[in-house]
Amino acid sequence: MLTLFHHPMFASCRFVRLAFGEYGEELALIEEKPWARRREFLALNAAGTLPVLLAEGDVPIIGAGVIAEYLDETRGVLKRERRLFAEDPMERAEIRRLVDWYLVKTDSEVTKHLVRERVLKPLMPNEVGGGSPDSGAIRAARANIRQHMKYTNWLAGTRHWLAGPRITYADLAAAAGISVLDYLGEIDWSDNSAARDWYTRVKSRPSFRPLLGDRVRGISPVSHYADLDF
Repeated sequence: MLTLFHHPMFASCRFVRLAFGEYGEELALIEEKPWARRREFLALNAAGTLPVLLAEGDVPIIGAGVIAEYLDETRGVLKRERRLFAEDPMERAEIRRLVDWYLVKTDSEVTKHLVRERVLKPLMPNEVGGGSPDSGAIRAARANIRQHMKYTNWLAGTRHWLAGPRITYADLAAAAGISVLDYLGEIDWSDNSAARDWYTRVKSRPSFRPLLGDRVRGISPVSHYADLDF
């Protein structure tokens, strides 16, 4: 069994867990607090970032995008219609674009700020950036949610899955970040019916079940978080 160093509220880590789950691959999970800068973890990844996969031979593979490419090359190419990438290079380009949109753009404008301020800072020592949440950072992140959900709603309303006719890495990247925001109660689903229907389909997949059981100290999820029909 491969090992994933992760944090349950990082979208990039959830993305990797969903991808392995779609292929029926179990992962041993080690929750890492990157601000702690553990010597053993830094020996695997000097940058101190997540996620990190210990692959065959305990070789570290670092970063969600790199792990996704590794997973496709070692497992995905054998899955045929269940492959999370497309055979066509233009379709693969669209999948990569959307993975980047959700794991980089949405994360940098919304998700990571809300996670840092609402989830991580209360747990972090003051000397490494812990303390009271920055209300200005929270307001700025919340102001960006509407546009990202509007775009997701458009994608979900014009395509069967976000990147085309079947589920791909694009859907898993989007669902990974949106599930974090949903856990925190930051999404108004009433304005995004197409996105809600799409998210319900993703949320109902077996690969998603472990994420619905995630909990973080000090913050309980919204009441509908684990409901498949919400």
